[in-house]
Amino acid sequence: MLQRDIINELVAWKERKHHPLVVRGLRQIGKTFIVKQFGQTNYENVVYLDLRANKSIHKAFDGDFDVDQMVLSITAADSTARFVPGKTLLILDEIQDCTNARSSLKYWDLDGRFDVICTGSFLGVKGFRSPYVRGVPVGYEEQITMYPLTFREFLVNTGMDEKVFDYVSKSLYQKTMIEQTVHESIRNLYLQYLIVGGMPEVVNTFFETHDLNQIRETQKRILQSIKDDFGRYKDKNGNDAINEVLKLRAESCLKSLPAQLSKEYKKFQYSLVDVKGHSPEKADGLDYLEDVGLVVRAYNTRELVYPLEACKISTEFKIFYIDTGLLVSQLGEEVPEKILSGDLSAYKGAIAENMVASSFAKNNMSLFYYHAPSGSPELDFLFEKDCEVGIVECKSSNNRATSMKYVLANAKKYGTHPAVKIADSNVGGGDGFDSYPLYALGFIPSKTKSKILPQIDVSKLNVPD
Repeated sequence: MLQRDIINELVAWKERKHHPLVVRGLRQIGKTFIVKQFGQTNYENVVYLDLRANKSIHKAFDGDFDVDQMVLSITAADSTARFVPGKTLLILDEIQDCTNARSSLKYWDLDGRFDVICTGSFLGVKGFRSPYVRGVPVGYEEQITMYPLTFREFLVNTGMDEKVFDYVSKSLYQKTMIEQTVHESIRNLYLQYLIVGGMPEVVNTFFETHDLNQIRETQKRILQSIKDDFGRYKDKNGNDAINEVLKLRAESCLKSLPAQLSKEYKKFQYSLVDVKGHSPEKADGLDYLEDVGLVVRAYNTRELVYPLEACKISTEFKIFYIDTGLLVSQLGEEVPEKILSGDLSAYKGAIAENMVASSFAKNNMSLFYYHAPSGSPELDFLFEKDCEVGIVECKSSNNRATSMKYVLANAKKYGTHPAVKIADSNVGGGDGFDSYPLYALGFIPSKTKSKILPQIDVSKLNVPD
């Protein structure tokens, strides 16, 4: 059984005052498994409803949103269900398939006797937004996004000693060289992670067999099952339907990604998408891939100025897989062998760059880069910290960070910025920048912070005479 960091978030949710929780994310990343595991560990009673497989249970949410009546309907359909106030978790799996169940969350929240967690794989897809005729419970639900396993989670499941984590984290923080044996061991695990990725079934296959052929077969099967659902939406009556045109556009956009990422400048070009239609029509397919959580988008910016969102170029972007293992499974048969040998140069460094993008996205960081109109300089990634714009160059080997050095040397034109080189090397540095190994991304501190605003006492305020 894989250990997942999201369990800590679920426990923290339970222990504070909370609303019903919606766990969203790509299909087959383990949402259902992890929520069930959390429920069985932390509640006396767990009531599980699969809203995609069990259409008949939808009737429980058709009437007035009276909690007692919904409980009665659910227990009538499931004789094993037990609702005990304060001791029961209701799991609504694939909640996008029953719009009334989503709308009912407000009333479960107001009632407060039972905790509710929902999972959803298509909540961001446009076709699943319109049928909410009874409303989405704005202000009465919370949402978190679940991702494939991070490299740190991968390492945890290898059984690595916590002392090693502490040592590596401390070395990265203090910018000191990591002992060579430790460095090489983690680097080799990182190379394996590039191939395996973080889809739970693939990770389990890796730990059980270490068989590259089985790993690749599992990845291809998972990706095909995800593609089988492309274009799925709810019609005006709330029934399943397939938009065949959208399905074809999404498949074609996905198929184009290896070619898109093999270019020197990896800007996404609709001209490389082999399907009929103009760019705005093909864009529907790309939006769909992003909505279901399979890919993430990094935007070019006009300048290196905070905030980056204000200066992004919305029509110029790169597209990356959220899971690098799924990307590698779509490349040539020789690529995994090259990766294991330490050669990350395939597809012009796209594998290492995809890994950086994936790591940033899993840490809830927006993705930006800088590509000057002239083509130079080009900075692989930008990040924001303390109202500053930081710059990142990603190198599949330990090559010179030419563009970053150029920007740092021309502060009058580009401003001053914290700079990081991520490369296949140990911890080090240069003139104005820090250098970290590629695997350091697995040790990024969580960006999650408290969203609770401080209370302000206004009871003693007086109006001046």
